[in-house]
Amino acid sequence: MGGQPLFILDEDAQRTHGKDAQSSNISAGKAVSEAVRTTLGPRGMDKMLVSDSGDVVITNDGATILSEMDIEHPAAQMIVEVAQTQEDEVGDGTTTASVLAGELLAKAEDLLDDDVHPTTIVEGYHTAAGLAQDAIENEVLDVELDDDTLVEVAESSMTGKGTGDVDAKRLAEVVVEAVRHTDSRVHRDSIEVHTQTGAATSATELVEGVIIDDTPAHDNMPRSVAEADIAVLDAELDVTESNVDAQYNVTNVDQLNAALDAEESELTGYADAVVESGADVVFVTEDIADRVASQLAKAGVLAVESVSSGTAKDIIETTGAKRVGSVEDLDEDVLGFAESVAVEKHGDDEVTFIQGGAAAEAVTVFARGSTEHVVNEIERALNDALDVTIAALDAGGVVPGAGATEIAVAAHIRSQAASIEGRKQLAVEAFADAIDVLPRTLAENTGLDAIDALVDLRSHHESEGIAGVISEGQTGVVDDPVDYGILDPAAVKREAVGSATEAATMIVRIDDVISSS
Repeated sequence: MGGQPLFILDEDAQRTHGKDAQSSNISAGKAVSEAVRTTLGPRGMDKMLVSDSGDVVITNDGATILSEMDIEHPAAQMIVEVAQTQEDEVGDGTTTASVLAGELLAKAEDLLDDDVHPTTIVEGYHTAAGLAQDAIENEVLDVELDDDTLVEVAESSMTGKGTGDVDAKRLAEVVVEAVRHTDSRVHRDSIEVHTQTGAATSATELVEGVIIDDTPAHDNMPRSVAEADIAVLDAELDVTESNVDAQYNVTNVDQLNAALDAEESELTGYADAVVESGADVVFVTEDIADRVASQLAKAGVLAVESVSSGTAKDIIETTGAKRVGSVEDLDEDVLGFAESVAVEKHGDDEVTFIQGGAAAEAVTVFARGSTEHVVNEIERALNDALDVTIAALDAGGVVPGAGATEIAVAAHIRSQAASIEGRKQLAVEAFADAIDVLPRTLAENTGLDAIDALVDLRSHHESEGIAGVISEGQTGVVDDPVDYGILDPAAVKREAVGSATEAATMIVRIDDVISSS
């Protein structure tokens, strides 16, 4: 090449490689993990997130915190993806997965400093993750998943998420009632959460049907209809407009009157068609002309306009109505049924309740709270509780909570580490140490000394078989969480271990970062 330098990258590109790249990526991942660590457990603290536009979110939900943060570092983004995967798969345990991923990176950094090769660390971590999954399976409790057990699972999920201890119990009962509403396999999509300010959290209730924010198109329409026949119409009940840009010359009063009569006849036809179909309530996805709404009101028909496609779908699934595209298609064969349709005022807002539908497997948790921030956090807590309750039923039972399962997992990995040869053993033992971060963090957030609590947990586990950090009074104690009704779905633990391990090992294997401007 004649001694000339060969450039294969753009002159503005930046490259970090070797230990510098590993250190940068690991530090970024650890920083994200530390951001949510203090939110873990029933004594975890909340975060206030303020956007550039001044919007405020107050939460201790790991997935929400990480999604709201403006994170640019690509390795840190992987930890965010861990939380999102956990949320998508099982609905809870996002903080657990994020904290574990960060601690796995911290332990890997120590191993790298001791000249353990990244591939050895990755192999050791995957071996340890397999042992962890076996240990989780061994911890699954032989209990019947009856309503009382499911309430404990839901309550464990919500405790510390802005619900209050008393409210968590009440909300957990509502969650289980919603999940148990169907006799067949539970479909998560059939359960909605609708929030409304203006009352205490304890006023939250289950509605056997759907709740929509849309209200009557005319003030004189009935506010409540019992034994209602329901129509869902995908059409505009207004004067038909030509697609052609044309002008019409009106030369006398008779022509004007004829045009007005034709318009009136068209609008009256819409109203008559709805009434003649036998519908008591009609939901329209487009607009309803004022004159049509007025005529429907006189006929005692409740009409709602500008209903979204998603809302129309929910109504159809609840009432059994068929969606039609024209008033000419309306007849009794396409009508659905609901035991009641009622418009209720809550605070300054009105909402419409559609209950007891003919096809009603859909239910709605009507969540109440004193302020917008409160109901938003309650909504997140309820969604998590619904997800974990369904996960407990569908994906392998429950395990002791309060860090007890993590203590058992770490003990099992350490007991097996001695049989693993070579430096990989160091990575397996490091994995066990990383698992300890979860009960240690629970102890810290509860007010206990982390080291003393960890020693007590290991001792209690050896002697009693189950040991967790129980929040009691102003501090905590080490005891059997099952006796306190603290239970977690096994699926949450499995997913947290799997996703955290995958993210950590992916970051550890990176030794070259090339970025272009």
